[in-house]
Amino acid sequence: MLNSKQVAAMKKLNILLIGGLLAAASYSCQKIEDFLDIKPVDNGVAVETSATSGPTFKTASEAEAALAGVYGDFRNEYFELDYFVNGDAQSDDCYAGADNPANFQIDDYKISPTNANVKRDWAYLYSTIGKANVVINNVDSVPDPALTSERKNEIRGEASFIRAFLYFQLVQLWGDVPLQLKEFKTFSAAILPDVYPILFPSRAPVADVYAQIVRDLETALAYVKPTALNKNIITTGAVNAMLARVYATQEPHDWSKVLKYCNDVIAGPYSLLASYDHLWDNQHENSSESIFEINYEGTNSSGNWGASMFIGMDWKKFNIPSNDLVAAFDAEQDLIRKASSIVFLNVTGKWSDANWPQDQYPFLYKYRNNIWPSPQNYIFIRLADILLLKAEALNETGDVGGAAALVNQIRSRVKLTNTTAGNQADMRLAIEKERRLELAFEGQRWYDLKRTGRAIEVINNVKGAGGASLGYSIAAWQLLWPIPQAELDKNSQLIQNPGY
Repeated sequence: MLNSKQVAAMKKLNILLIGGLLAAASYSCQKIEDFLDIKPVDNGVAVETSATSGPTFKTASEAEAALAGVYGDFRNEYFELDYFVNGDAQSDDCYAGADNPANFQIDDYKISPTNANVKRDWAYLYSTIGKANVVINNVDSVPDPALTSERKNEIRGEASFIRAFLYFQLVQLWGDVPLQLKEFKTFSAAILPDVYPILFPSRAPVADVYAQIVRDLETALAYVKPTALNKNIITTGAVNAMLARVYATQEPHDWSKVLKYCNDVIAGPYSLLASYDHLWDNQHENSSESIFEINYEGTNSSGNWGASMFIGMDWKKFNIPSNDLVAAFDAEQDLIRKASSIVFLNVTGKWSDANWPQDQYPFLYKYRNNIWPSPQNYIFIRLADILLLKAEALNETGDVGGAAALVNQIRSRVKLTNTTAGNQADMRLAIEKERRLELAFEGQRWYDLKRTGRAIEVINNVKGAGGASLGYSIAAWQLLWPIPQAELDKNSQLIQNPGY
């Protein structure tokens, strides 16, 4: 039974449909069906044309192209730029930089529901979910014998991983979010009661979202290949790594499962590179350390424009390294990782910056191939991350010595002495620090602070130039983003997050 709001919305949709049909009738040369040809909408619902019939994909090549389209969205604005803004500029590792007011709000924890980044990131993520849904829901029905059952399963597994990856972004940013898993092939007034919950979904509880993420990852684990031609393709290593991340993030943490999936990754065909800088020098792409990596080719259609947003003097840049992070590298005498992660450039006379009142300014250096468009790859999952996640799981389950061995393995590569942490509490902080320096600018810091319950304490004590406090005073409600106002305006089922 529909409630009063749903009935009102249905009446509105019926009016729109009837209006469209009347308008269509005035054009004798056009079919009424043409006016019901509705394409995907931005809340993750993929809608096919009402005039089509039969399978969505008729050939193997059509199914493969659809999957390629899902992968292709890793080259959109969310993953080329916002992924790093959200994970790093929102933390103590970066200042927003550049001159984007939406980014300033994120950096200052003063995010409005009308924030442009909030609106577009929601739309980007759900748009790709919609594409993944089409693949997942239709690949089995492809009649082309050229698409084998094995390949159908692989396609479903890869699309399921990507859907899980996207929902992991959503649930960390917004908490409760709509779960969009379906699509429909026709749209008309007659089916509005069935369509309404899909077009206008309510927010699913965090626990339900995580349960779906795990289901999708388990599907992926059953079907994807253990290896691929490059790290751009989902493999079992990437799936195991994501399962480890998920179980380390959702409440309550399941450290035994984190250990299991970390061990499954470590048992795979991965090893640390001898040189930390080889991860970023553009000469060792798709390396033995990389588990999931987005490949760019430096052409207009498949180049990475995001890399040019982080370094150079052609305009103001995003994600400027913070005083606090530079001080953390210096306190640890971590010369190797600092040199690979941050470069200081002389920009005298270009502009002044209150955070860096001096002649030389730090820029993010990991994504250093800043030509436009750039062939600079992005590594979203790598072995060092998983080794430190395993160290965390060992420490939380009482094996402080085992955790220390893994931390020391990471430190050894960059010529640092062994950790001095000798108890569980000290080891927690040692692992947090190691993850910060090892994974700087890789979009992880904010989410690490959130999942360990440390975000409020760390951010409210972050230091600026000369060790002075930056004066943050964030509260628990600011750990989640507001639901975009544009989504609230069109969907009465959505409830805003507290504080906004």
